[in-house]
Amino acid sequence: MADLSHSVSSVAQRYAVSLFELAKEEDKIDAFGADLDQIDKMLKDSDDFRRLVMSPAFSADEQLRAVKAILEKAKIGGYVGNFVKVVAKNRRLFVLPGMIAAYRGAVAAYRGEVTAEVTVAHALSKEQQQELKTALKDVTGKDVALDITEDASLLGGMIVKVGSRQIDTSLRTKLSKLKLSLKEVG
Repeated sequence: MADLSHSVSSVAQRYAVSLFELAKEEDKIDAFGADLDQIDKMLKDSDDFRRLVMSPAFSADEQLRAVKAILEKAKIGGYVGNFVKVVAKNRRLFVLPGMIAAYRGAVAAYRGEVTAEVTVAHALSKEQQQELKTALKDVTGKDVALDITEDASLLGGMIVKVGSRQIDTSLRTKLSKLKLSLKEVG
């Protein structure tokens, strides 16, 4: 799977702030967020969609036609659908993952939350997500919004990033450390 790490460029930030301001004005912050979550899920789940978004090989017209069809099939219209079409038309589709991350960050800041980027080997249940939010709230002192990504290569455990702090309890990392310590002994 391609890395969709959410480095937020100034371009992504500007687009996201514009969309967030519109969401506030229309009182649709959660509705916009749900549409963006659906797009983010498609990016993570579909190699073809990810390739369309990330590849400079497609022309703006090709990207726009494809995005229109995808949004229509996914029933994403209104402001968010139009936003993504404008992004495609302006040849900025490749920063869409960063725009989604920046939108989430703007919502979190507006609500006084912090966003935790969580990478897990397997999907978390609603109860597990709530437990994780509670534990992170105890540590940060703020409400926590989770941005969860699945990565089977972790084997088990999770990696949690909140601000500049990272906690890695993945089985992959533990096995790597064990392998290194065994090399030192042998």
